[in-house]
Amino acid sequence: MNVLVILTLLLLVLMTAIGGKKGVRSFVALFVNFIVLLITVLIMTDPNANPIILTLLACIVISSNTLFFINSINIKTKIAFVATILTTVILLLFIQFITEQSMVQGFGDEEIEGLTIFSFYLGLDFVKVAASVVIMSTIGAVADIAISTSSPMFEFYRHNPSISRRDLFLAGMKIGRDLLASSANTLFFAFFGGYLALLVRFKDLSYSWGQMVNAKVFSAEMITIFCAGVGVAVIIPVTALLSTLYLTTKKE
Repeated sequence: MNVLVILTLLLLVLMTAIGGKKGVRSFVALFVNFIVLLITVLIMTDPNANPIILTLLACIVISSNTLFFINSINIKTKIAFVATILTTVILLLFIQFITEQSMVQGFGDEEIEGLTIFSFYLGLDFVKVAASVVIMSTIGAVADIAISTSSPMFEFYRHNPSISRRDLFLAGMKIGRDLLASSANTLFFAFFGGYLALLVRFKDLSYSWGQMVNAKVFSAEMITIFCAGVGVAVIIPVTALLSTLYLTTKKE
């Protein structure tokens, strides 16, 4: 039996045993999101396709699947969904600007050695493709922070309905701060761990510290990590504000 099949079955068994029905839903959602990403990438290879629009549509589908299918449709997931999409739009504009200024789009010297026989004139806007890659890398974390901030705020308000708008917002921010450090570390090690082999290669090639930092492939990875951190940070006040406005307006 293929190792991938064994690992897939093991993941399904563990998620079902530990998470129950929600674990099964999470497993199904994982593969649905993978299919959405695969279809998005395939369509993105069309020179006439706009990677930014495709990414936004994919993020809407992935966020809907992650929030509504796993956690069911309720006001908490609706607010988390709106906050996720707003943050995604902000990040798309920010990341596209950063990518244009840093010029990290396209292939680095370390990536093209085995591709010299192929043409690089693909007719694609690699600035937009680079921005799409960053967004796709962070959408899961952003949606997770959104629901993790929204849900406790509703419970907090349910137990203390007389709380003021300012105190409720600050409570949401405090919840978000507790999530921020662990999420930022998770993103950092997840991205950086995949590039440990690259660092070993830099060492074998006797790269100096300056050469390594200025290498396009290294800079692109660090920009991805920092932009992911920005996304995780921005989603917290956006979700806290939307949740506060809904709850306090409803009370009035």
